[in-house]
Amino acid sequence: MTTTPEPADLLDLAVSTAREAADLVARGRASAAEQVDVKSSPVDMVTAVDRACEELVTSRLLGARPDDGLLGEEGGERTGTSGVRWVVDPIDGTTNFVYGLPAYAVSIAAEVDGQAVAGVVLNAATGELFSATAGGGAHLTLPGAEPVRLTGSRPASLGQALVATGFGYRAEQRRAQAAVVAELLPEVRDIRRHGSAALDLCTVAGGRVDAYYEMHLNRWDVAAGALVAAEAGVVVTGLPGRPFAEPLGIAVAPSVADEFLALLTRLHRVAT
Repeated sequence: MTTTPEPADLLDLAVSTAREAADLVARGRASAAEQVDVKSSPVDMVTAVDRACEELVTSRLLGARPDDGLLGEEGGERTGTSGVRWVVDPIDGTTNFVYGLPAYAVSIAAEVDGQAVAGVVLNAATGELFSATAGGGAHLTLPGAEPVRLTGSRPASLGQALVATGFGYRAEQRRAQAAVVAELLPEVRDIRRHGSAALDLCTVAGGRVDAYYEMHLNRWDVAAGALVAAEAGVVVTGLPGRPFAEPLGIAVAPSVADEFLALLTRLHRVAT
């Protein structure tokens, strides 16, 4: 009979693996632009460091827990028998990584029977580590400091809310997404575009922005970050009646959640 692992034990493995992977990413930054390929479109980049990082993460996770499954952005997919699946984005924010913008992260989540129970998002450029376990809260650990509990923000109105978003890789997607931003911008304090879905979700958890939304997200983009946001008390959802990220992923402070969801529903309907 298989024993269900404790989320805290899975998180410990995820954190130690993410730290080792982030060191690899940091060492590869100087040569990041030398070996770049493209995937879904000419602007969807992948580097040799992405692939090496995923190989390292896969080796560490499955070396410690050989019966687990794994889903990785760069092709790592394995069916396990333990009921645990790891969801890995070796560098979320590859474009930032290539250009040297300090927002690119190793993202690792552990799912048990399809539900995320532990997650870590480690900004390899800054050393900021966001982590969460199901029912155990979300935390931010800065280099050399103790973990701090994350509780999101509480803007007084949608007009005072700072909103983050991201864009897809195909031109037709971007046209529709730009149309939504054009209508949204007059209704909120301002818009931010960080270039990493995992870090965007964590910025909502940390109260650095008040809301985030994005279409066409993959499981590896959001598995860890969505858990961090939810455990910080953020409303993590899709459009009304739809699951998160199918097709729209939304994370928003509870104080403006109803208003933000209503506005996105209207704008999404018009854009599509």
